[in-house]
Amino acid sequence: MYLKFFNLKRSPFEITPDPSFLFPTRRHNEALATLYYGVERRKGFVVLTGEVGTGKTLLLRCLLQLLKYRKDTEYAYVFNGRLSPSEFLQYVAADFGLPAANKNKTELLLELVRYVIGRSQKNLTNVLVVDEAHHLSADILEEIRLLTNLETSNAKLLQILLVGQPELDEKLDSIELRQLKQRIAFRAHLLPLDVSETEKYIERRLQLAGADSRGLLIFPGETSAAVYRHSRGIPRLINTICENALIAAYAKQEQVVTPEIIDNIATDFRLGVVRQPEPPKPSSADDTDVRKAARMLLELMQKPPAAVQ
Repeated sequence: MYLKFFNLKRSPFEITPDPSFLFPTRRHNEALATLYYGVERRKGFVVLTGEVGTGKTLLLRCLLQLLKYRKDTEYAYVFNGRLSPSEFLQYVAADFGLPAANKNKTELLLELVRYVIGRSQKNLTNVLVVDEAHHLSADILEEIRLLTNLETSNAKLLQILLVGQPELDEKLDSIELRQLKQRIAFRAHLLPLDVSETEKYIERRLQLAGADSRGLLIFPGETSAAVYRHSRGIPRLINTICENALIAAYAKQEQVVTPEIIDNIATDFRLGVVRQPEPPKPSSADDTDVRKAARMLLELMQKPPAAVQ
């Protein structure tokens, strides 16, 4: 309802993970590059963690979009971690297009093993992506550990990406899962945006939504600073605050969002207390390789689908 008032073509602050709205900070670029590099080089097991709302699922959507362009790659995407081991294997098999109905765990494992080995013999890549992986039980994580045994002398046959909140790190650090932890090839961690990135994030969203030079002034510097203060740089909260701010400004017929509007919205959403995120854990990926991969991914993301091989 506010689009015409602010001269926008689309809503700039939807909370759905739309890859076209990716804001490429250095940390997000390196995280995406780490995931892609782990798949491309067949390193086996990669972990991405980050606080709620920092953009993990959006990065996954960007990665899956890139994998769709690769003719040699198939993936299974699991976004529900609250499954039993049998249900988990059934879901994975079905997403790979394998017959999974009415099969027990042993039969499902045999189907998966035959599928992965058969494709690997043709030099094709197989990827298992698990979102919300912090919900996985110890039993499912043990099944994943056993799947990492699928390997040749120089490469893993199944690439596994686990993505979740910091609780996933805590699980992987437990003594019971030390065997799985030792198999992790790369780790990446997402942090919230800083104050400067928050301002640029808001500007980029407005630009992608069709804002002209005047439209970029909807959120002046002091307003962006207020958004950062209440969101602590968490993209999902930035979107929620800014979306509601546009609605509030439209209701008042004001062309500029003021810090007072932001403060009122923060009060309505009870954003007064937000726990500070933990510091990032270093990735084991080689920095040079990650930077090269990040540059390559940015080029890929800017090309039309037909031009990407």
